Amino acid sequence: MSTAEKSEKPTRMSAEARRELVLSAATRAFARGGFHGTSTDAVAKEAGVSQPYVVRMFGTKANLFREVFAHAIGRIMDAFEPALDRVAEDPENEELWARMGATYTELLADRDLLLVMMHGFAAGSTPEIGAQARDWMSKIYTQIRSRTGCTPEHARTFIANGMLLNTLVAMEAPQHADRDPALAELSVCAFGNSLAAAVGDSD
Repeated sequence: MSTAEKSEKPTRMSAEARRELVLSAATRAFARGGFHGTSTDAVAKEAGVSQPYVVRMFGTKANLFREVFAHAIGRIMDAFEPALDRVAEDPENEELWARMGATYTELLADRDLLLVMMHGFAAGSTPEIGAQARDWMSKIYTQIRSRTGCTPEHARTFIANGMLLNTLVAMEAPQHADRDPALAELSVCAFGNSLAAAVGDSD
């Protein structure tokens, strides 16, 4: 075998790379079907690996979903970090809150991320998922309150606005707003300048 042929031989994926491959596939699969509607077999097919391989790597479907859910929430909380310090300088400044909201809407381009979060909160009847969902909501609220020094009402309003955006994205409201003037008005009001990102690709 020539040197050129050797250099073209695919390298073996590391364990960490394989894990990330499965987690990415699981994010897509859970975003489509939610926790209850997605099997480890569906995740395996999405990742191009065997179902026993997924089980060996994560143990149970709940463990796999919990990791995907944690990754999604972690990304959202990390995205808030730069904006939190600015809001802390003047917690009553609505323009600063609007900028932090814009930071959140930038994540709308990753629809799977937001759908996984929605499915996680909706799976509260599953004990291990529900406990995690409550814990993450507490952490998000604490992050906003402790870092900005805002009132409980301000933190509640910010989180509520985010949940509205998630709901509109989940039902693909922006993509169908042209069929309903009221839905169009709500979408424009909710997303503002980020409406184009919310529309994205509905496929």
